Amino acid sequence: MLAVIYSFKVKQDQEQDFIKYWSRLTQLIYEQCGSLGSRLHKEKEGQYIAYAQWPDKTTFDKADELLNDEANSILNRMRSTLESVEKLHEVEMIADLTKTKGI
Repeated sequence: MLAVIYSFKVKQDQEQDFIKYWSRLTQLIYEQCGSLGSRLHKEKEGQYIAYAQWPDKTTFDKADELLNDEANSILNRMRSTLESVEKLHEVEMIADLTKTKGI
């Protein structure tokens, strides 16, 4: 499994829109590209960290070409809420000791 970790700096007064677009885009990537989902964390005001999980690097590398027009439109809207985005890491999972609780 591959994890990709991102850092987002959101424009002032754009956080709710960012979260809305990030959430919708993540759902579409899950549905269209074979991701295993993602989690978003707030570091401090205007700063967010997300990590996305993928079954493997090949699936991650092919994702951009699989996005439909709706997903690309949401991606552009999300980008408009950002001052910056940075991919911090691509890392292979060695061990997983997390537990998943029922929702």
